[in-house]
Amino acid sequence: MTAPADRYAARERGNASDAAGAVILAACAIWSLISAAGRETRPEGVLLALLAVAAGFACGRICGTLLPVAAATAAAGAALAMALLSRSGLPGATAAADIAPGHTGAAAALLVLAAGAACCAAAAARRFPLRLTLHLLAFGTACAALTLRSVAGFVAALGVLLCSLAAARMRRRLLGLAGFALVTALVVGTSWAVAEDALPDGLTISLEGQLTRNRVLLWQDAVTLAEEHPALGIGPDRFAELSPTARQSLRSDGKPHSAPLQQAAEQGLVGVALLGVAYGWLLYVLWRSPRTTAVVLTAGAALTALATLASVGNALSFTPVTAGAGLLAGLASARRPIGDGAAAPDPAAAADVPRQASGESAGLGAYGPAERGPRPADHTPL
Repeated sequence: MTAPADRYAARERGNASDAAGAVILAACAIWSLISAAGRETRPEGVLLALLAVAAGFACGRICGTLLPVAAATAAAGAALAMALLSRSGLPGATAAADIAPGHTGAAAALLVLAAGAACCAAAAARRFPLRLTLHLLAFGTACAALTLRSVAGFVAALGVLLCSLAAARMRRRLLGLAGFALVTALVVGTSWAVAEDALPDGLTISLEGQLTRNRVLLWQDAVTLAEEHPALGIGPDRFAELSPTARQSLRSDGKPHSAPLQQAAEQGLVGVALLGVAYGWLLYVLWRSPRTTAVVLTAGAALTALATLASVGNALSFTPVTAGAGLLAGLASARRPIGDGAAAPDPAAAADVPRQASGESAGLGAYGPAERGPRPADHTPL
């Protein structure tokens, strides 16, 4: 009876992680309302993003349990189509100089999610031709980023594909997830150090050349506002009003183009902590996932690439991106479908079958020796 007990324990751990996620998302929503209280703010964007994550996660759980490969493939196709068809409608679809400065791009984030979903489907597929086709889809997604002139999207999507191929040979998922968390922390720390002008001059100049001077000024404004209002921040969606750089920039969207710095400026240190806890919860859910290590690490690589883009851009400002992140996490943490490894016979139960059969053939019956009755007389036909 070891297998049913293990499945019950895994289900209990999954329920506990789901409850923790509900509490974390509720805390994020409540804190956004607290930081907006008594001010002319607009917390609707934060609440919509949280709702999109929750809805995407629930949908991914359901679809991943019923049709894991088909659902992940459909998600990859939808994200790829959305990135290609809404090129003019999504800021940051290109990296051209005539686009509003500071945009890393929602299109790049969608391409990363598409590559991650395709690689998750490939890791869950059993036939080699299907796995090869899905990996080619992920590679084509990375190449699509070049057609949009998004270098960041190409590098991130290609990195997800390479991580997925390497994850097929890994057996310890905790080590990989810890590495993803470390990468995210380094990117966030570097962006904060650039905003604080705490790096050496040569490195700072090199990074400014890649990030553009306008984005660095936006980050500095965010740090200044966070230092002036460390507890509650300035309130959700007020950065455009109080940032001198955002007011003076042409075609500015009023975002600091860094999710941690935006949280620090608009919701204070508590908002930054809640954002970090939410990301840690996603990694914890993946660690406790009943899916294979290859699927888990592939999803972790895609979410880490998305977190990197969100640390240096405004990817999380778009509802399709936040919903896609929740969907990918739900797909990678869904319970195994019925018949996918759960129907394997228990060795102990299989070993008992011959003994039961031999007992019944010896006249013990189905209820043991106490129920033994008189042997029926042999009737030999005449």
